[in-house]
Amino acid sequence: MSGPQISPKLVVRGADEAIAFYEAVLGARPRSRYAAGGAVVFASLDLPRGAQLQVKEADDTDPAPPEGGGGVVLDILTDDPDAVMQRALDHGASEVFPVADQAYGARQGRFRDPFGHQWIVGTPVAMSDEEVQAALDAWSRHT
Repeated sequence: MSGPQISPKLVVRGADEAIAFYEAVLGARPRSRYAAGGAVVFASLDLPRGAQLQVKEADDTDPAPPEGGGGVVLDILTDDPDAVMQRALDHGASEVFPVADQAYGARQGRFRDPFGHQWIVGTPVAMSDEEVQAALDAWSRHT
């Protein structure tokens, strides 16, 4: 291995339900699942395009996020954010904000999964850094 690789590990209440949610919504494929005392202590999921996601059951050492979510927001890039959002809502997620065309050239929305994690789902930003900053400057003057 050369250099670090990041694989988010989501701590949840109901790991097997979370794994099923990520399969249905993100197209994740379970790679491995290990349990101790009936609780999932480590599960690895392969995501389309080569990324990985890990899941574990909340415990005293690793608490689940508080209601409303924690300080981490996960970002999903996709060609069809509307479809991913709809699958998430169909599987029990709540919409934080709807998928819409954003001033900075992406189509994005945000949902909170049933396990407390927030996800932005959207297309890649299609503007240069300068164009993004100008769009955000213009937007902030009108809010």
